[in-house]
Amino acid sequence: MSSEERLIRYCRIDTQSDPAHEDVTPSTAKQFDLARVLETELKELGLEDVTLDEHCYVYGRLPANTEKNVKTVGFIAHMDTAPDFSGTNVNPRIIENFDGNDIALNPEVTLKMEDFPWMRELKGKRLMVTDGTTLLGADDKAGIVSIMEALVWLKEHPEFKHGAISVGFTPDEEIGNGPKYFDVKKFNADFAYTMDGGTVRELADETFNAASALVTFKGFSIHPGEAKDRMINAALAAVKFAAMLPAHEVPEHTEGREGFIHLHNMEGDCESAKLSYILRDHDGAKLEEKKELIRKTADYINAMYGTEVCTCTLRDSYRNMKEVLDQHPQAVDTARAVMEELGLQVLNTPVRGGTDGSQITFMGLPCPNLGCGGGNFHGRYEYCVMEELEMAREVILGIIRHTAEAEA
Repeated sequence: MSSEERLIRYCRIDTQSDPAHEDVTPSTAKQFDLARVLETELKELGLEDVTLDEHCYVYGRLPANTEKNVKTVGFIAHMDTAPDFSGTNVNPRIIENFDGNDIALNPEVTLKMEDFPWMRELKGKRLMVTDGTTLLGADDKAGIVSIMEALVWLKEHPEFKHGAISVGFTPDEEIGNGPKYFDVKKFNADFAYTMDGGTVRELADETFNAASALVTFKGFSIHPGEAKDRMINAALAAVKFAAMLPAHEVPEHTEGREGFIHLHNMEGDCESAKLSYILRDHDGAKLEEKKELIRKTADYINAMYGTEVCTCTLRDSYRNMKEVLDQHPQAVDTARAVMEELGLQVLNTPVRGGTDGSQITFMGLPCPNLGCGGGNFHGRYEYCVMEELEMAREVILGIIRHTAEAEA
């Protein structure tokens, strides 16, 4: 089975997670469909301690075949696809020798280069794309493929000396719950990598600090004809709240290390209303400032109405893993050395998001993120570069080799 065939096989298994059921892990039972496939394949490849637990986490361990005392390296990818777009009946196809021009995904949907100008740099590459009706699922099934293909190669080359290798596949990463029940002790690695990025040149050791804010509004509904000095319109109070937040600190007006406050859901009527925000910043202190702004705005709304109309609940999601990784540089240094040896121009830019590794790093397992060739994630325009997917396998094997050559 080629990496292309493996990716198509995994992408056709619907594993979409569901934020409406985030209190249950996995949030969708269909994630077990891929988990069971991976459990079987890991056993067939000779891994030991292969388990699929009740929360849909898959673990496996390839024993060392060297007598040297070397560190254990781990590789992690997530099985779910984003709830933003359908993952049902995925029908991938290959674009041979991409010419750099628009791609007609179907008669009604075209992937236009004016919308994704960076794709022109992929001219000459072999692309996997969608049929325009679903996402692809390379996020993060390309990561799973890169890990599985490295394990296949190791099985076929027993002469290649290596230390113990831990493998883990997680559910519900796309709704922020990937590490929720991840067993770091069971995984038992000294450092690890999430294979969950874009271009294979990506080496990410810096993510956002993240929090969420749920702002609720309690109104007083009465007949509008009798509302004078009596009605409190919760929906209108919510609109006033949203309008008080800085208009320039939203995703569509920020980039690089600029944080944002993103209103991603709103609902309500006169009686009650709700605003859901995500808050992001690479600087922890600046994230705290954003949280304080939410609190103060709620206080202002309550003062305006002279009663407690507005309440807010703030919850931290994950932290910038760089503050830990800087204290444990081996994972980042090893990956960088391997990528440079392979002739890759390393992109070490801050991630405007998070990975499973963002939380796992703070659970005691240093875990930067590497790319596998995907792009335009979470929608119908998603793609994967086949040459980069195959190179991701080489990066993994290089990391394993470097780790085996170093002293524990």
